[in-house]
Amino acid sequence: MRPTIIRFVLYLCAYLPLPVLHAIGICIGWGLYLIPNRSRDTSEINIALCWPELSPHEQRTLLRNSLKETGKTIIETSALWLRTGEKALRLIRRVDGNKLVERAIAQGSGAILATPHLGAWEAAGLYASAQYKISCLYRPLKMKELEHLVRTARNRLGGNYVPATSKGIRTLYRDLDRGGVVAMLPDQEPKAGTGIFAPFFGISAYSMVFLARLAATTDTPIIFAWCERLSWGRGYHLHFRAAPEAVRSRDIHTAVTAINQAVEDCVRECPEQYQWSYRRFKTRPDSEASFYKKKQPAIETV
Repeated sequence: MRPTIIRFVLYLCAYLPLPVLHAIGICIGWGLYLIPNRSRDTSEINIALCWPELSPHEQRTLLRNSLKETGKTIIETSALWLRTGEKALRLIRRVDGNKLVERAIAQGSGAILATPHLGAWEAAGLYASAQYKISCLYRPLKMKELEHLVRTARNRLGGNYVPATSKGIRTLYRDLDRGGVVAMLPDQEPKAGTGIFAPFFGISAYSMVFLARLAATTDTPIIFAWCERLSWGRGYHLHFRAAPEAVRSRDIHTAVTAINQAVEDCVRECPEQYQWSYRRFKTRPDSEASFYKKKQPAIETV
């Protein structure tokens, strides 16, 4: 889809009530479920890999519901990006565990927020930007024409989203030295040669080491955050949870395994809201065959 069309649709939908937006998202999700596409193929493979204990019928139900949530993710960004910050923040109806972050800031240690691709992560980032003036690593969009719109939207409440480059990494270290709060996605596959394999839902997954090393080097607590999408467009429930002690292990394999387990524990809270359409297991160890087939293009969420 052309960037001009995407921009037009975003502005058109920005001020629709959230229940209407989520209803549109459900329609998009049904389309993703019924029409062959890579998002459906990848989600189906990931769910079969990660939930083998479910019956085929239960897996199909999770697949269908997850694609509906993917549709909501696609369409709700219009409200989260383009409404005024005050109106967007009003969509977050409940916040639990934020005392963990406030305590870390008060102690001068700062905090690292690990925000998986679970629920409305854009809403979680918006809240953290407004409350804690976070710095956050991100990968620039493939559609460069939308880059300015997205960065302006994400930074408008005081956040500082920086590209995942050496300069961006230095920004994170600097802010933590000052007792600030930084955020990153703990469940993205890193670049070749920069990660290690660790289990995720019992599957060997190529995983980032940067989060574990950042916490160990700076002696900063990791706090997991995810924004649960409430039913019927009622808004969002933001959760903060302390990471297990093992994430601070000096043994990198132990720390990364603990991070993946913590992400998995969050996902199990609302599995249909995880981004199963992401090729989390794309890189395989020892030239193991790929789980994924090259078929239709994926629906990109940013």
